[in-house]
Amino acid sequence: MKEKLHKIYKFSNSWTGTVIIVLFVIFFVAQAFRIPSGSMKDSLLVGDHLFAKKFAYGISTPHLPFLEIPLIPGTDGHIYDGDTPERGDIVIFRYPHNTQIHYVKRCVATAGDELFLIDKNLYVHFKEGDEYIKENYPKDELMYFGGKVWAKNPYMKEHPGIHHDTKIIDNGRYPQEIFNFSPILVEEGYYFMMGDNRDHSNDSRFWGAVPYGLVEGTPWFIYFSMDDNYEIRWDRVGKTPTDLEGDKILKRAQDERIREDKDDHDIY
Repeated sequence: MKEKLHKIYKFSNSWTGTVIIVLFVIFFVAQAFRIPSGSMKDSLLVGDHLFAKKFAYGISTPHLPFLEIPLIPGTDGHIYDGDTPERGDIVIFRYPHNTQIHYVKRCVATAGDELFLIDKNLYVHFKEGDEYIKENYPKDELMYFGGKVWAKNPYMKEHPGIHHDTKIIDNGRYPQEIFNFSPILVEEGYYFMMGDNRDHSNDSRFWGAVPYGLVEGTPWFIYFSMDDNYEIRWDRVGKTPTDLEGDKILKRAQDERIREDKDDHDIY
């Protein structure tokens, strides 16, 4: 046993062994990415460097690093089908119109769901049906349209990074898909993706839903983060997207308590 372990140790220390181990990690375990745009602000920020969990949604076909050439041709994008993205998940995937580019967005609808936008508000009719929606969403967040019940902005409370830009108004200067989007049904094996920075995101509203074969993984944790002024954001290092959302929810609750205390003590 000790002899086998010694051989493995020697192999792992060789150049060949090191390359194989590194490639195995990149292909099947974790891959480093940098957030270059603000489409997921305030959940993920420009300058966040993160590791993606490559095995979150099955095992995607490995690609040659930098060249992004598939090493196993003829697959549908995965060599093993596993779990699939769920509503609300942040997903890393290959851009359908250029599979050499990776995108990161939030999954807002899965197969069988219907959705549309009115005045920037997202309405989703989940495939589970009207009763499911009534049981899981408050009455004041429901819309009755076309004989169905639709949940209004179903992810905003749970994911506080989702927001709109009040400066972006429907004045003819911006794409209509930001404001209004006709009802669609998400097809089997597809996922509708939207950025949390809703008015500054190139997503499924413009180029359609994402097939499972292009899904690569999900953000795991941030290992480094730097802002535009080259200052390290230490408060983000080592945290998962869930951790960061928890921080935002806690801060929001604290701000609300401060406002309530101020209202209680102010006398005019």
